[in-house]
Amino acid sequence: MAEPRIIPREEHPLSRRDIDPDALKVLYRLREGNHTAYLVGGSVRDLLLSRRPKDFDIGTSAHPYQVKKLFRNCWIIGRRFRLAHVKFGQKVIEVATFRRQVAAGEEIVQDGVPAPDPTTPEGEQLVHHDNTFGTPEEDAFRRDFTINALAYDIATFSIIDYVGGLQDLRAGVVRCIGDPDVRLNEDPVRMIRAIAIAARLEFVIEPALLQAIRRHRKEIARSSLPRLIEEYYKILRAGSSEKSFRDMADTGLLEPLSKELHRGVGTPLWKSLAALDGYRGQFESTPDTMSNAILLGSLLIPLGISLNPPRGSDWGQTRVGTGSDPDLTPRAGKGPRYPPGPRLGDLPLARRDVERLRLIIGLQRRMHDLSANERTQRALAHRGIFREALTWMEIHGDSPEVVEHWMGILDDIGESGETAPPEAGDDEHQPPSAAHGMPNKKRRRRRRGRRGGHTS
Repeated sequence: MAEPRIIPREEHPLSRRDIDPDALKVLYRLREGNHTAYLVGGSVRDLLLSRRPKDFDIGTSAHPYQVKKLFRNCWIIGRRFRLAHVKFGQKVIEVATFRRQVAAGEEIVQDGVPAPDPTTPEGEQLVHHDNTFGTPEEDAFRRDFTINALAYDIATFSIIDYVGGLQDLRAGVVRCIGDPDVRLNEDPVRMIRAIAIAARLEFVIEPALLQAIRRHRKEIARSSLPRLIEEYYKILRAGSSEKSFRDMADTGLLEPLSKELHRGVGTPLWKSLAALDGYRGQFESTPDTMSNAILLGSLLIPLGISLNPPRGSDWGQTRVGTGSDPDLTPRAGKGPRYPPGPRLGDLPLARRDVERLRLIIGLQRRMHDLSANERTQRALAHRGIFREALTWMEIHGDSPEVVEHWMGILDDIGESGETAPPEAGDDEHQPPSAAHGMPNKKRRRRRRGRRGGHTS
């Protein structure tokens, strides 16, 4: 067993005052229940760097249903590995039982208990999993990078470091835990995460890890496509998207997923992402105005990709992949795994986000027309898509005077409590029937009499 490095309270800057109060409630209640409880992962890393974490995750010796017994506001989620979500209003504190990597042939039956040897009749039919419950040390070694494996012990207020993460944090290095070739093959998404973390924290990637990313770049296509597009959105929200996508292009990670994006790297894309990062930099945390549609547009528009579906079809036919891409390979008699829809290369895009982006872009010309009368402008400002369209203009419009004009109109509307009706023809605010000139009343169905006049 590796001896951890223990950094006492007086030798590190992390304070309980910086931890979310609800996360502290969870930590203290777990301790009161005689369970080990640590603040873990990126939250410890960010607090040590004097950054505000997005999430406060907790690792504990308590099993999920032991956590649930302590919290009425707790829900158990997950199939491969159970997690406890303790909810405080809209906020979720994720509580995970310490776990470990499982060697080939090991199993989980339930609640993290190892199953019988799969070479025996009892165990040979079991489905393999990649993790099970473990110790704090095992939990640290199964994480991806050393700077993400630090823990804060609420009992002693000390930092626990099994893998040299504190040294790498001070040196500004993103280093893999274990052999980079093995760890990247376990989960190819770690290649994108290493680049994104280094860009966001302004760290450097350790040379052995960087070389492994270049060697295994094509393996990224093995990952879940919806998970990859979500990683893209996380990068776009982080405020360092230009640096991240530049480094992804440099290491060849864009080409296996989207040749359009790989070919489209250049000044228009970097300018668009720099503008997005500049907007994000105005806020301490990600604002609600940075919707998926805004983020998606920051990629698609500079690439010149059309937002309209091909003529004669609803987004056309999905390109069906072959060979090593399991998410696009057709299954026997069942067609593609994902339904037809808009895509960025192989990456599936939500139709609602693409359609919303189309409306946002379509509104820009009207917003630049400041000669319209006051009633028309106020009606335009009442449209549901307007605030996102204004955010797009603020980020990409290069028209601060137009943005200021519309901000003034929104302020006037807010102060007056105005709920003016939308302009004529604004389908977005009208029921489908009214939008097409039809009455909105339900038509009463006329009862038909019996044919033939038979009576009983």
